[in-house]
Amino acid sequence: MEDEITLIEPGTRALNINLPSTSGTFELAGTRSPVVVFFYPKDDTPGCTSEAIDFTRLKPDFDRLGVSLVGISPDSVARHEKFSAKHGLTVELASDEDQTAANAYGVWVEKRMYGRIYMGIERSTFLIDANQSVTKVWRKVKVKGHADDVLNIAREQFG
Repeated sequence: MEDEITLIEPGTRALNINLPSTSGTFELAGTRSPVVVFFYPKDDTPGCTSEAIDFTRLKPDFDRLGVSLVGISPDSVARHEKFSAKHGLTVELASDEDQTAANAYGVWVEKRMYGRIYMGIERSTFLIDANQSVTKVWRKVKVKGHADDVLNIAREQFG
């Protein structure tokens, strides 16, 4: 049996995510409000730290729109908790240690660095409405300005 990757695109139904998190458990199917799900490679690396800090900075604006935020990486909940404490993060961070969610969303990909080939997270963000429909997808995210861009689209859709 071949593994099939479902390409998650705007207009498709979001696949359920049920992962341990810094809030206990994050379950996408249990949310009754829009949610931003941002996949990132690793806690406490420069780009990932900047992205998490940017989403934390904008969290009050997302809260006013009724939009939840959750970051997902392969790091453990314990590592997420240290990362959150170190940087004063207020966004929920979920642990996808076996890459189940990353595989389901097509963000666990082959990467290359310095001639080395390895598997890892392709930084990606999904905006999902209260009906579990994907409304916007960002792939191969560049961190600078990204959280602001996501907020602007959320305002257009839910403001």
